[in-house]
Amino acid sequence: MNLSLTHQNPEVKADLKITGSKSESNRLLILQALYPGIEIENLSNSDDTVVLKKALEKGGGLIDIHHAGTAMRFLTAYFAAKENCEVEITGSKRMKERPIRLLVDALQRMGADIEYKNEVGFPPLLIKGKKLHVDSVRLKANVSSQYISALMLIGASLPNGLEIILEGQVTSTPYILMSLEILQHAGIRGEFKDDRIYIQPTKEIEPTRIAVESDWSSASYFYSIAAIAQSAEIRLSNYRKTSRQGDSCLARIYRSFGVETEFHGNSILLKKVSSKRPKCIHEDLRNSPDIAQTIAVTCLALGMECKLDGLHTLKIKETDRLQALKTEIEKLGGKVKITLDSLHLVPGNSLNKDVLIQTYNDHRMAMAFAPMAMKTPIKVEDAGVVSKSYPDFWKDLKNLGFQAQEII
Repeated sequence: MNLSLTHQNPEVKADLKITGSKSESNRLLILQALYPGIEIENLSNSDDTVVLKKALEKGGGLIDIHHAGTAMRFLTAYFAAKENCEVEITGSKRMKERPIRLLVDALQRMGADIEYKNEVGFPPLLIKGKKLHVDSVRLKANVSSQYISALMLIGASLPNGLEIILEGQVTSTPYILMSLEILQHAGIRGEFKDDRIYIQPTKEIEPTRIAVESDWSSASYFYSIAAIAQSAEIRLSNYRKTSRQGDSCLARIYRSFGVETEFHGNSILLKKVSSKRPKCIHEDLRNSPDIAQTIAVTCLALGMECKLDGLHTLKIKETDRLQALKTEIEKLGGKVKITLDSLHLVPGNSLNKDVLIQTYNDHRMAMAFAPMAMKTPIKVEDAGVVSKSYPDFWKDLKNLGFQAQEII
């Protein structure tokens, strides 16, 4: 499905409920599979979470997780430690190009029985679950925090718990802290100090109910809309002032765009309070790389220069997000320079109209570029890709005055 997207009202106002964080939801589903006494509220309705839930319910055989990178990593660790289980995990063409060797190597050093079905270092994987007795493992920390979280989530179920020794600079620290806080909330003891994480062995936990906070990554698109609009009041429900999600840094970053965040109980109100903004913003997004696309597009729409660093993980996402951003922004008239871990945007003098934005099977490409329709009409290829994390995205945009028309 391709969409033609426009927006003609300079003022936006709406109350929206965003689906639960898929990052929190997916962690809790793995824990729930290990400790059935956990109940989950406000579970994400994203494709990634649905796929993970179905895989856990199936419990073996051939499992296709499509584009869900988190599911691939978490399930690899989960099934490796599940005794008397045999499973083949596969995915989309892009998933078979996304590396998983660091995690597999770590699990194999712990005694796991994992084979590569095709190319070494990449899915699909054949896993024969068994009891893992090794209680200490080293892991490079500068590639993907999901490898670390995958091990943390199974750590308490191992006979002696698990010590993870991190090597190198840690990437996306807030996601590691999220995993630790969720474990602790469930009644599992653990600590993260310096370069070591230790998860204590836990056979059983008390029945507990855990509510999932709404997704801050999804909120980023409404921050972008509020920044681009002349006037905006957008209320989003189920958000906490003390969030464990790294992307909650949006509240700070978007002050530079004139957007203030007011916390009211379990909701946030995004208000456009000023049209003043700097000519250039410079952010290190090492701990929140998923909002890089949103920030870059916001700057392009507002004619601002931006320099974004700490983006080395974007090359192994659903697509090479750095190259995809460069290609699509330059279609609209901006100029972009990228390195292995940075992006530098210089906006053009004007924005091109009716550009077809390619999404590259990447939900965040579709959603990050959508707010651009407030400045110039655009077209979005394969708009249905948003279901990966936010199935109601286009419906919520219509509530904000966007006109979305399906095109051939």
